[in-house]
Amino acid sequence: MSIKHFKTISELHNAQGYPLPENPLFGLKQLEKRTTPESITAVSHDFYFICFKRLKTGNIWYGKTKYDSDSGLMYFMKPGQLITLHDVQLNGKGFSIEIHEDFLMGHPLFSELKKYNFFDYETSEALYLTPKEEKIMWSLFNKMETEYHNNPDEFSKTIILSHLDSMLKYAQRFYKRQFIDRKPLSGVTVTKFNQRLTKYFNTGESEEKGLPSVNLMAEQLNISPKYLSDLLKQETGKTAIELIHLYVISEAKNMLVEENKSIAEIAYQLGFENPPYFTRLFKKEVGMSPKQFKNNIMNELIDS
Repeated sequence: MSIKHFKTISELHNAQGYPLPENPLFGLKQLEKRTTPESITAVSHDFYFICFKRLKTGNIWYGKTKYDSDSGLMYFMKPGQLITLHDVQLNGKGFSIEIHEDFLMGHPLFSELKKYNFFDYETSEALYLTPKEEKIMWSLFNKMETEYHNNPDEFSKTIILSHLDSMLKYAQRFYKRQFIDRKPLSGVTVTKFNQRLTKYFNTGESEEKGLPSVNLMAEQLNISPKYLSDLLKQETGKTAIELIHLYVISEAKNMLVEENKSIAEIAYQLGFENPPYFTRLFKKEVGMSPKQFKNNIMNELIDS
């Protein structure tokens, strides 16, 4: 596989056959119906990349997931992410926006951009726009493009970034709509998530490998960690790590009552590195220490 890493936005535009950006730290362009050069099969960038497109032929691989739909979608990439291309040809027009982190210095977006989880999503978790949503995104892109090609002045950068900020906020809103629209799918994911947790603890993996991480669960479900947490949050009101903790505490409660083991033995069996961490988490979730919980249950059994 031939991997091409683009250090600059100008280098990317040149390789794609587009005019060089008017600002070396910020580029935007309308994508035409063209095929990706055969010499380039995988790309990564040193800058943020936002793209809207439809595919006529070919497919895109991001990690282990293939995208080959002709539906309109947006995806968001942070610096260093790798995407693989196979004879890609666009169906209709699209657009892309490239933002180097240095362009954002001194602006709130420098910090806020890192807070948008969808820059950590995979392409299979891209934003599928409704026709109405697509019009909104195109409108914001066109406003940026108009300002971009006007004679720059002291207001140009602020205006462009205000439209970019709006685009990101709309993307966050539209993702929430997408989670709701795909609730049957997310319901299946929650079920699979719980099944994987059960298997992890029942087979003794927790004692051998430690507490399951969000990254591990996401990898087993073939979903990126941030997307998994956002999906579970929409469906259950809790993130992946919160659900893991709730599951662990539920197991701990049962073991404290049913099994004649010390608190330390239970902690290690559940995958905690040390008993004090187990006690802190248990007290945070339950409101009392494991010892207090066990004593209360035992007293209730005696009284009954």
